Amino acid sequence: MGRTLSACAAELGLPVAAALDVGDDLLTGLRQGDVIIDFSFHTATEEVLKHAVALKKPLVIGTTGHASEEKARLRRLAASIPCVWAGNYSVGVNLLFWLTQRATRALTTDYDVEVVEMHHRFKKDAPSGTAARLLEIILEERKLTEDALRHGRAGITGERTATEVGIHALRGGDVVGDHTVLFAALGERLELTHKAGDRAIFARGALRAAQWVSRQPAGLYDMQDVLGLKD
Repeated sequence: MGRTLSACAAELGLPVAAALDVGDDLLTGLRQGDVIIDFSFHTATEEVLKHAVALKKPLVIGTTGHASEEKARLRRLAASIPCVWAGNYSVGVNLLFWLTQRATRALTTDYDVEVVEMHHRFKKDAPSGTAARLLEIILEERKLTEDALRHGRAGITGERTATEVGIHALRGGDVVGDHTVLFAALGERLELTHKAGDRAIFARGALRAAQWVSRQPAGLYDMQDVLGLKD
């Protein structure tokens, strides 16, 4: 991801002041440049964050894998500087989250909701993190619990109920990531789809976040803020 960030920054004409890895002299490197971008490892986030706070520099965090309590503690610290923290920096995916929320809110339970995701044959988990977030949004808007989820269907399942939400994970080839949210009613169907063809989309989104957060006051933000999608 570091190499991808550097390559995308060059495409956009953004100079990289320092490229650092876990184990490097972070403080010396982080003194350089205007914004810090962290896509390292969850055990390094606290050190990066503390340096950013001491240097009073804006920070973009894309690292995942933190335990819930640890993440909550670090997010409180991050709020003391301008900080964007998100698990997915794809502009298109974040717009899909927003569109899914609005569509779920607008459509009644007459519209059955199904989520379909596809990834490469090497992916070890299912459903994907992006699909899981889409499901969270749908459940929140329809005031349902995870008991409503149907992970595929087999056998004599009976008619589909109005309260269930289907999730289907496909695996094959070298697919970077496809996600579709399908709303199906009697007589019409609405599909919201995002297809990722290059992992550089995450780097470009993080760089967009870095440019945006450099102009913001102290506070904790996410990509919805960066894209101006918050209500």
